[in-house]
Amino acid sequence: MDRRSLIKNAGIAGVLAAGVAPAVHAQAAIRWRIASSFPKSLDTIFGAAEVFASKVKAMSGGKFEISVHAAGELMPAFGVVDGVQNGTVEAAHTVPYYFFGKDETFAIGAAIPFGLNSRQMSAWTFEGNGLKLMREFYAKYNMISFPCGNTGSQMGGWFRKEIKSVADIKGLKFRIGGFAGKVLERMGGVPQNIPGGEIYQALEKGTIDAAEWVGPYDDQKLGFNKVAPFYYYPGWWEGGPQVDLFVNQKAYDALSPENKAIIEAASAYAHVDMQAKYDVKNPTALKQLVGAGAKLRPFPADVMAASFKTSMAVYEELNAKNESWKKVYADYSRFRADQNLWFRFTEATFDRFMQSQKL
Repeated sequence: MDRRSLIKNAGIAGVLAAGVAPAVHAQAAIRWRIASSFPKSLDTIFGAAEVFASKVKAMSGGKFEISVHAAGELMPAFGVVDGVQNGTVEAAHTVPYYFFGKDETFAIGAAIPFGLNSRQMSAWTFEGNGLKLMREFYAKYNMISFPCGNTGSQMGGWFRKEIKSVADIKGLKFRIGGFAGKVLERMGGVPQNIPGGEIYQALEKGTIDAAEWVGPYDDQKLGFNKVAPFYYYPGWWEGGPQVDLFVNQKAYDALSPENKAIIEAASAYAHVDMQAKYDVKNPTALKQLVGAGAKLRPFPADVMAASFKTSMAVYEELNAKNESWKKVYADYSRFRADQNLWFRFTEATFDRFMQSQKL
């Protein structure tokens, strides 16, 4: 009797009793942990990691489970890259610019002042050279990146006192995310890099004079309007900040091709889902904040002009001293120029017209 007939006629129990192993390969269950840089209270940005983990579990039929841990549970908010690099956790969900202190090139993977908007950032990442260039850079830290969220253009933050000109930036203690602090510092400000869950207390106590986070929905949850009345726009340092999933390279390499594909698909889903949620929730939150007394203000023209000029000067200096920055920024800046030319005739013109209409 051949092996196939034996299996058919004897059944599994009989085959095993006969010492003949059938060609059945049960894939071992996988358990990972994600260290987030965000508090659980922010269901949009923290929640994107949960959306990702849920999709991974569903697409793997429950065989690949990932637990998501808020900032401070496993490690500090700004310690997650070290955690992934060292293999303490398999993955982290964070904003790359938090780690510009390691190398300024990290910032390009998220947002830099007067950079790309969210659509342009996704285009550069997925269809331009962005993913390739940033992955080459992140490989130095023993990790691979997957785009896993974008907030869209952000607000300029909450200020205890009105900003009437660029002179008011001098001496301003401002919680500002990541790399933009280098620009603020050049303008006389005092940047503070504080995790999201710790900003309110610092603003309430007067330890800082101003703070930015994301936009109306998150800002309302964090209660910034209760301790700083002036709400400025736009967040010129965050036209479209991308949130990434960083995965330990060894852990990723150990995955089957199927599970690697699941990671890629689930992160892409979470990437789109995060911005959709912000775009739905922010308009209502903004109306509520203004209705509760928030004083909405645009940054003065001289602040915008000085910020732009200072940003470009910082980039030129980095081109001269940081080879990784120079390589990535050269491609990024070319892409930005083409995108701005295109958007000038399409989205920008359409949006300006629509925003002037009474609907």
